[in-house]
Amino acid sequence: MKRAVITGPTGAIGRALINECIKDGYEVLAITHRLSQRSADLEGIPHCTVLRLDESEYGRAIDEMEKQGIDWPVPNAGTGNANKKKEGGLFFHLAWAASFGDQRNNLVLQMGNVQAAMDAVILAGKLGCEAFIGIGSQAEYGRIRECLRPNTPTEPENGYGSAKLCAGQMTRFLCQEQGIRHIWDRVLSVYGPYDRKETLISTAITQMVNNEDTEFSPCRQVWDYLYSEDAARAILLSGEKGLDGKIYVVGSGVGMPLMWYLQRIAEITGYRKEIGFGKRPYNQKQVMHLVADITELKRDTGFMPETSFEDGVRKILTGRLD
Repeated sequence: MKRAVITGPTGAIGRALINECIKDGYEVLAITHRLSQRSADLEGIPHCTVLRLDESEYGRAIDEMEKQGIDWPVPNAGTGNANKKKEGGLFFHLAWAASFGDQRNNLVLQMGNVQAAMDAVILAGKLGCEAFIGIGSQAEYGRIRECLRPNTPTEPENGYGSAKLCAGQMTRFLCQEQGIRHIWDRVLSVYGPYDRKETLISTAITQMVNNEDTEFSPCRQVWDYLYSEDAARAILLSGEKGLDGKIYVVGSGVGMPLMWYLQRIAEITGYRKEIGFGKRPYNQKQVMHLVADITELKRDTGFMPETSFEDGVRKILTGRLD
């Protein structure tokens, strides 16, 4: 039986990844932090088991599984190492604290995230997983005016991006020691159900559905958006078929001005007011070009985006109306 472990499973990507794994025949162990308000939503999903565990507790995961009555095979209880048998499971590490707002520069929290990522590798070894798939970020690159490739120079400009870059490197070294295949997926902008309400797409949909006044920057930056189901499929394929030690940039591979995306949302929702372009300034250190080159991802895994931006917005709206 195929098995997948997913940390941080309650957001847009995590929920979609659970669905994609189950559709592909996996049993899923979803690790949520103890105070997660969304973890209850995962209860009752067939083939999905929920383990409540904070990121700082990954070292106690095996004991906690027993305490919480979770029946999950643990072939390598004890410290994982390269000589122990790997059962073929996939370990997807999405969990990350302080991922938005001012907390991105909370260096104490960001370094805690790096330690948690390394602890996740050790846990992957204990659970017999053969591959560790870590979720990186566009923030590892900083402001680059070109399509982002795996070998594009990294120049992060905040603690979050620096910590993601460090986590990717440190977990790769640790996976080598553990005999675990390592994949690092640098994910660009994803939208879809269960996304944070503060994101641009979520905010625009809510305001335009309600015909509220809107305030945006001039929105001339070129952006690459990928629907969450497509992002989850790309991540799952990278785990199944990705090459050891590879970095993949996950996006649609197509960039459009942010203005274009907001205009499409206005058309789909029937927004009747003028879109508030230019009513607020660009953010400090605004990234003006964010587009993925997915050539290597497609070549190694066969991934192809399937959901257009317009269809993705319609799916979100259908979910809100159901």
